[in-house]
Amino acid sequence: MNSGWLLGLLALALVLAACTTGTGTTTLAPDAAEVASSDTTEPDCIEAGTCSEADETITSTEPVAAEPADTYDGLAVGFNDDGFAYLGDPDAPITLMEFSDYLCPFCGRHFAQTTPQLIDRYIRTGEVNLVFRDFPLAELHPTAPAGHAAALCVSEQGAALFWEYHDALFARQAAWSSVPDNRDFLAAVAGEIGADLDAYQACVDSGRTVPMVDQRIAEGRAAGFSGTPSFQVVDNRTDDVYGIVGAQSLETFVSVLDAAIAGEAPVVAAEPPPETPNLPLWASADGLVPDPDRPGYTLAGDAYLGDPDASLVVVEISDFQCPFCRRHATEVQPLLEERYVDTGQAMWVFKHLPLQIHPQAPVAAAAADCAGEQGAFWPMRDRLFESVEEWSVDPPDEALTGLAGDIGLNEAAFTSCLGGRSALEGVLDDLYDLTGIFNTTPTFVVLFDGQASVIEGAQALEQFVTAFEALLEG
Repeated sequence: MNSGWLLGLLALALVLAACTTGTGTTTLAPDAAEVASSDTTEPDCIEAGTCSEADETITSTEPVAAEPADTYDGLAVGFNDDGFAYLGDPDAPITLMEFSDYLCPFCGRHFAQTTPQLIDRYIRTGEVNLVFRDFPLAELHPTAPAGHAAALCVSEQGAALFWEYHDALFARQAAWSSVPDNRDFLAAVAGEIGADLDAYQACVDSGRTVPMVDQRIAEGRAAGFSGTPSFQVVDNRTDDVYGIVGAQSLETFVSVLDAAIAGEAPVVAAEPPPETPNLPLWASADGLVPDPDRPGYTLAGDAYLGDPDASLVVVEISDFQCPFCRRHATEVQPLLEERYVDTGQAMWVFKHLPLQIHPQAPVAAAAADCAGEQGAFWPMRDRLFESVEEWSVDPPDEALTGLAGDIGLNEAAFTSCLGGRSALEGVLDDLYDLTGIFNTTPTFVVLFDGQASVIEGAQALEQFVTAFEALLEG
């Protein structure tokens, strides 16, 4: 399966909101912007969990004090009067203000592909300076705010160190995006760039930068933004402001910046109608149709629960030996089924992603599908998660057959299925579908009205409710 579709899937976020910053502000159409609901409730970072093959509160929200300009990569750096880090000539006629999230993949793409060209074309020439604005979307990336708070602690040691830390967090996004507790990683990066770790840790332990991050999130929302990356192009000569939403192409930035530098209002193209995403079969309308020859399964071959005509579809990608998957299945899933599946509001689909670090997981996945052949996939799913220790042995077949008997299955038919090829081939099909696209469990693909988003990790119930209600309430 070509992984290119994922960028299109993620680009379709929970809400594609048109952003405005008030009088004299023009906003370009969203492109690959990651979008969250307006709820700013931040889940406990420790509650976020995934399996992968790879904390004295200070209430002050004053910005970091301004300091004399330093240099980074040959460019002037410092903090403006509002305490935001800048890169380039502070007296440049144009300011490009970036509202960003260190764990947003589209922000990472902009950092890697577009920012270097903008630096060479506009910032090194003194025509534009870049100002970074913290805007972590805790609804989508629960551990991102901690990274932003850490970066502000590094900024206390100078603007040059801040920009080096900023670059390292984006460059190593994949290394910490799925880490439930990122404190050690963030401290290690601070040490690698030469920050004073005693001063850094004292700042982190004080918590004084946490309310600063919260304040900056509120400022971003007050500016009309709900997704990342988002930008304001500010003409410092006239105070005119032009908005850009999403990881737009270099050509889009060139068009807007060239016009602003010339003192002209950018020509904004009309927003095209949204395109139908090129989703894989298992996430498409065709693939989600119930299979008339295999009750309880979609035409794409995945077990489902609930009303197939429900407007909300959740595809759970899971591993029966993943402890975070187990936590979700035993603590959160029953509440979600009661609230959304049993009431007909959601269709819940299950896909297998047994990771190599869990040796019995593939056979357990096949066992679930063998139970599905007798109409008992979901009871077997529950039993597998409840009794992981019982069947995490080599070989697991006898223990799995015992579980089949526990839920009243025909053991002879179950044993025949488990010893055959078809069930395991179904699991392999899921692996082929998902490899190169997802590599952590649990992961949830949320589909609604032709749009899609991804929730990673064993999140708290409130995380799911916030996301689902934002969609269902429109």
